[in-house]
Amino acid sequence: MDVILREVHDSDLPVFFRQMNDPEALRMAAFTAEDPADWTAFADHWRRIRSSSDIVVRTVLVDGDVLGSASVYGSPGEREVTYWIDRAYWGRGIATAALRALLAQVDERPLSARTAADNTASRRVLEKCGFHVTARTSGYANARGAEIPELVLTLEA
Repeated sequence: MDVILREVHDSDLPVFFRQMNDPEALRMAAFTAEDPADWTAFADHWRRIRSSSDIVVRTVLVDGDVLGSASVYGSPGEREVTYWIDRAYWGRGIATAALRALLAQVDERPLSARTAADNTASRRVLEKCGFHVTARTSGYANARGAEIPELVLTLEA
């Protein structure tokens, strides 16, 4: 399995949109767009992301197929990572490989990440990449329609 990151192409967006509308993936991710089925809002969001010089966003390819995205965003000193992998490919090490590749491209530290406290798979991905839990908080999760416990993880060096 060959995991590669590349610039996001226009043709990736419909794939991302489909991936980000999978009900089980939405529930697991929890902190999602208010209405993930709104194509216009989705397209506007991606247009802003792709035009920002402060955001590093990459398409995750496995053996040439678009399986997700990974990015670093936020203000200096408060930068965060995020990633999304097609649910059909969960549990195969793709998220870990993609995040490691992203971290190799972005040398800024510290970096943080957030995950629903019950998303043990995402927590494992982050910990395998050197992040550790630095805070426990809560936040409103659009995908669950409720305030839920959240973990903040940090990568120092």
